[in-house]
Amino acid sequence: MKVNWQGVFPAISTQFNQDGSIDYASNARMLEALIADGIDGIIALGTIGENASLSPQEKRDFIRHTLDTVRGRILVISGCTENTADLAAGYAKDVEQLGVDGLMLLPAMVYRGTDREVIAHYQTVARATRLPIMIYNNPVSYGVDINLEMTGILANEPNIVAIKESTTDTRRLTELQSRFGERFAILCGVDDIALESLLLGACGWISGLTNVFPRESVTLFKLARAGRIQEARELYRWFMPLLRLDTIPTLVQCIKLAEQLVGRGSENVRMPRLPLIGEERAYVERLVAEALATRIDLDKYNLN
Repeated sequence: MKVNWQGVFPAISTQFNQDGSIDYASNARMLEALIADGIDGIIALGTIGENASLSPQEKRDFIRHTLDTVRGRILVISGCTENTADLAAGYAKDVEQLGVDGLMLLPAMVYRGTDREVIAHYQTVARATRLPIMIYNNPVSYGVDINLEMTGILANEPNIVAIKESTTDTRRLTELQSRFGERFAILCGVDDIALESLLLGACGWISGLTNVFPRESVTLFKLARAGRIQEARELYRWFMPLLRLDTIPTLVQCIKLAEQLVGRGSENVRMPRLPLIGEERAYVERLVAEALATRIDLDKYNLN
């Protein structure tokens, strides 16, 4: 199984009803809108998808519904966030049978493993499935840095083929390319260094704020890849205040509130998260209002 990792991949939210149950109808509407706006694929059940807040059965049901909605029109990559390697391997087998295109694999949650333990976790899952696997390297949020030496060992696993690079240090992209050449597809995983990462050779962008402004995200990607730097910078400057929301502890609540404000979803979250209140809420509302008021006419870039 092969994946074309090029393009823009929103890490979609999981929509909930007021009572906390999954709102499948809302998720279907959100997916249809994203597809219409030209995204290349999605990451389902990542951090923004509140993976750890869903039961094992809910995760599998959500992936099944997502695949039924998408019907092969875009790539569907599933996040894999489990507390043990055995649970992660079991999940990988199940979603492979359901038909996902690939897996975004995190280190084991709760326990912060040593380098040797993290490597063993990835090896165990990789050897349990034929799915193409993307390493999710996010030491800022999860406390584990899958460094160059660890990546070199994981390069021996043929189905570990991509890296979502979220160290926030753009130098890591160059280091990965210098060390491994074309061995891995490298994707940007942090919204507020997206343009820098694309200009340094990232082939894709996994984004939170793409859920809110997908056409702008796709346009930014295309401008960067076309070398139209001045135009990309103009759009990036407009986008930057919102992109910053992807880098704070309440990113899920911020992004879901922004989705609600533009009519693309609901802010409902599951505990331990709670909806934003007070100044935090007002700040997101101001950012979205300012973005809508100053929105750039994308047609002027003539990318179609």
